[in-house]
Amino acid sequence: MSTIDEQIREIEEQIRRTQKNKATEHHIGLLKAKLAKLRRKKIEDQFSAKSSGGKGFDVKKSGDGTVVLIGFPSCGKSTLISKITNKESRVGDYAFTTTEAIPGIMEHRGTKIQIIDLPGIIEGASLGKGRGREILAVARSADLILLMLDPFESEYYYNVIMNELYKVGIRPGKERPNIKIKKTDRGGIALSVLHPLTKITEHTFKSILREYKVMNAIVTVKCDPTIDEVIDFLQENRVYPKLLIVINKIDLISKEELNKLKEQFPDALFVSALNGENLNRLKDAIVEKLDLMTIYLKKQGQKADFDEPMVIKRGSTIKDVCRKIHRKFVENFRYAVITGPSAKYPNQRFGLDHVVEEGDIITIVVKKF
Repeated sequence: MSTIDEQIREIEEQIRRTQKNKATEHHIGLLKAKLAKLRRKKIEDQFSAKSSGGKGFDVKKSGDGTVVLIGFPSCGKSTLISKITNKESRVGDYAFTTTEAIPGIMEHRGTKIQIIDLPGIIEGASLGKGRGREILAVARSADLILLMLDPFESEYYYNVIMNELYKVGIRPGKERPNIKIKKTDRGGIALSVLHPLTKITEHTFKSILREYKVMNAIVTVKCDPTIDEVIDFLQENRVYPKLLIVINKIDLISKEELNKLKEQFPDALFVSALNGENLNRLKDAIVEKLDLMTIYLKKQGQKADFDEPMVIKRGSTIKDVCRKIHRKFVENFRYAVITGPSAKYPNQRFGLDHVVEEGDIITIVVKKF
């Protein structure tokens, strides 16, 4: 019986040999679905409790968000974390200076953000090379991946790293496909398309659903997904962290070389960790990418606490605020009183589902417990 790796290679070869056009789209879609299922099984085996841990990689999440630094060896990650956090990371001018996950806390604009410096990633990390299994297991739990490149062969390193992340179900900078499935007892698959499908036919879409044992369901599609994105949705093990590309060591290149890199990576931030250039802009970008905002809590009969704001994710509800204070606040919740941007008038009352906004002053009224 062939191994998972052999089955994966066989299907990959079939996909490579198949000419891509409208006539073969359906066949390729089914092959990709089968390939994704095999890769999922492999990921689950690799990142099981027994294999995903490791000395120096047991990092608990803390702060208002978690950022992992990922890059090839010697791209300057250790220097960067030493400059923007309270953590001194071992620094050296040779590969693999960092051999474990090193967490630090960055304090900026009222936030406390966990930054984790990981050992340099290498090609084949998804197969376990260079402690890649442990590195990628930590990366899967991140809110934001800070992909760090040096200015030499940036495009090559970017493609290798993104490929390794992709192989273990990490989709940096992507949005989860807006698809809803409501399973039914009979009637087959009813596809409700609220956005024109330009990258996949309805026939292929339904066939992929059946490959994942979805036989009877109402499927609502509010996006224009590719075959791969439909498969990602059905796999249910994909993670979608934010992505920030940072190109370091700009002090080592000419202005012409810098301009060329800006054309290649228009969304990247260009810094020099060594001399501190653009590090404040980097801190701002991290806070903004994490979609963090500040609100102020006010106890009944007292003044609002403007000295220690609460930091929460944009789009959070009163329920999220209650959970952050104490889990019993949800169980014993009566109502919230808000003065600020999300209220129509001062001291307006709201329930748990109300979405709060930056600068709101909030009083949570609970039953005694």
